[in-house]
Amino acid sequence: MTATCLVVMGVAGAGKSTVAQLLAQQLDRPSAEADEFHPEANIAKMTAGVPLTDEDRLPWLWRIRDWVTRHSESGTSTIVTCSSLKRTYRDVLRQAAANVRFLHLSGSPETIEGRLTSRSGHFMPSSLLRSQFDDLEPLHPDEAGLTVDIVDTPQEIVRQTLAALDPGACHAAR
Repeated sequence: MTATCLVVMGVAGAGKSTVAQLLAQQLDRPSAEADEFHPEANIAKMTAGVPLTDEDRLPWLWRIRDWVTRHSESGTSTIVTCSSLKRTYRDVLRQAAANVRFLHLSGSPETIEGRLTSRSGHFMPSSLLRSQFDDLEPLHPDEAGLTVDIVDTPQEIVRQTLAALDPGACHAAR
């Protein structure tokens, strides 16, 4: 059976890290934060309030894809956070040697902006949120995944996700 990767996606401030940690604990899977894969140049741009381009994101996405593949080749299923804003970005992640599924944490710009402005210690300024919403392409019907509204607690989001997914295979229920 092919290893799977559940990508917890959404704009900055949607709660990807929190939900991914809870899912990793529940499913006993290794997890990774997409921010850890950014080249220094990307972090510098975002810190300066400059949105990343598609070209900036490609090496970052390749690093994430390769991390998933390394784990999958040893038979290990994983969970990773990644904004995955565009389908083309998700297409890169689907190139991994794994069964890649997506959990889109969706929320209103107002809700997420409130979260970002109260967050400290992160290089992503709230001024870039609009550019993320402008780039966001929700999951298409032919993409394996699930969209969950972030109005609920992280624990409830995890409960909904696990109820909708086959925990053994991480196949999304539509």
